[in-house]
Amino acid sequence: MAKLWFKFQRYFRRKPVRFFTFLVLYLTAGSLVFLHSGFVGQPAVSQNQANPAAGAPAEGAELPFLGDLNLGRAFRDTGETSSIARRYGPWFKGKDGNERAKLVDYGGAWSRALKGRVIREKEEERGERAKYIGCYLDDTQSRALRGVSFFDYKKMTIFRCQDNCAERGYLYAGLEFGAECYCGHKIQATNVSEAECDMDCKGERGSVCGGANRLSVYRLQLAQESARRYGSAVFRGCFRRPDNLSLALPVTAAMPNMSVDKCVDLCTEKEYPLAALAGTACHCGFPTTRFPLHEREDEQLCAQKCSAEEFESCGTPSYFIVYQTQVQDNRCMDRRFLPAKSKQLIALASFPGAGNTWARHLIELATGFYTGSYYFDGSLYNKGFKGERDHWRSGRTICIKTHESGQKEIEAFDAAILLIRNPYKALMAEFNRKYGGHIGFAAHAHWKGKEWPEFVRNYAPWWATHTLDWLKFGKKVLVVHFEDLKQDLFVQLGRMVGLLGVAVREDRLLCVESQKDGNFKRSGLRKLEYDPYTVDMQKTISAYIKTVDAALKGRNLTGVPDDYYPR
Repeated sequence: MAKLWFKFQRYFRRKPVRFFTFLVLYLTAGSLVFLHSGFVGQPAVSQNQANPAAGAPAEGAELPFLGDLNLGRAFRDTGETSSIARRYGPWFKGKDGNERAKLVDYGGAWSRALKGRVIREKEEERGERAKYIGCYLDDTQSRALRGVSFFDYKKMTIFRCQDNCAERGYLYAGLEFGAECYCGHKIQATNVSEAECDMDCKGERGSVCGGANRLSVYRLQLAQESARRYGSAVFRGCFRRPDNLSLALPVTAAMPNMSVDKCVDLCTEKEYPLAALAGTACHCGFPTTRFPLHEREDEQLCAQKCSAEEFESCGTPSYFIVYQTQVQDNRCMDRRFLPAKSKQLIALASFPGAGNTWARHLIELATGFYTGSYYFDGSLYNKGFKGERDHWRSGRTICIKTHESGQKEIEAFDAAILLIRNPYKALMAEFNRKYGGHIGFAAHAHWKGKEWPEFVRNYAPWWATHTLDWLKFGKKVLVVHFEDLKQDLFVQLGRMVGLLGVAVREDRLLCVESQKDGNFKRSGLRKLEYDPYTVDMQKTISAYIKTVDAALKGRNLTGVPDDYYPR
């Protein structure tokens, strides 16, 4: 036997082509056997199915519609059909209650509608949190669902949209154009044919996510409970009654048994972002110049207990307790490219990690125009920054994101907004982005490993030279500190919009204030169990801070904020 095996090896070693030919033939034969068994295998037939009198269809009769299951082989009655029934729902069963499937070949718009129905049923069964309502008309000027919205032109799925809307307490979730998700508490549009919702989800082929100006709408089963919790609303503070109440807060309702729940629910149902409690009256409206929410009063002035809620304050007729509901303020959501090519290029310049993407979000909402970029970041484009794909010299965007700091690159711009952030925070934010993505976080292994010291050694000097170069070579530079923008967004964003040459609309800026976070702002730097900066790192960075501070003051500008140092 050993001699035979030795001869076999020697034979193929001398003729390797024969060996590979033999291997290919062997694999091919195995594949043919597998495919044959898959297509000729017959399912086991139960007694009920074999007996037409027991309710099974006669031979050749058409089975009821079961959906596009995309099955490559018939199911054997070994428990596989039961698992499929659990996955796809009760409609998998025939009229006699037995589980069965039929292969169907679909084509055309009608088939897409049927296919969409199957996918929607799967989503409903999977999450048990949504029921498909139908395909609805959507108008960009008057949305069918007027709550929050978000976009992902690469990874949108039905479940992701439903989950996001449910978390925010909305009753409905709608998907459009394969990549857009809209939330709301009521549908303000007409129902249309199922065939008009005909676009695949970008992140889930085979699932239908609306169409062009068409929404696939779901009712969220868990959203009602979420909507009743006023904990999802944001407390804004105590404010003096506005001078012209009916214009400032146009909806008013008397509530003898006042509670925070009831007032927030009313304003949410009426599609208003503000709920103002005034004793036994509930007022709803938008932040406007008549009620800007910029001058808070002492909360003791609003400290009147709710008649139906012992431990909460419901304000007084003179001092209102204000909550921000989950309704999105749509007054600043429209965005477009510039109608005419811009005559000047304005940079939105910053060191990486200084909040450039967040600033772009604010500028787009405040101006209504897309921002551009010196680079191309597909993840930003997929999140709705549509100017990301334009060449930075196209002239179609209101400003251009850049982290460049060379003289040639700086002098290419006619003006610039220079965003500066505390280097300790900026370095950590950029390190998180580099190893965890735009809104993710670096792993502890990266902080503890060689990556972090090397990163600080290379990037810390750049933080200083970036600012110094823009101050030196920039033609017209507006300095904005990230910390000031967070603290006083209304004033600082107004300065930024002014440099961009767009008329400042206060109501639009107030709208931005109420939804300033956006999709690409981290919830905050993850707390580490230790300070990642060594003593040597701190000494080096402190020297850079002093250099930048002196450069700013040397140009009669405000120096760095006090919290930059000491550590």
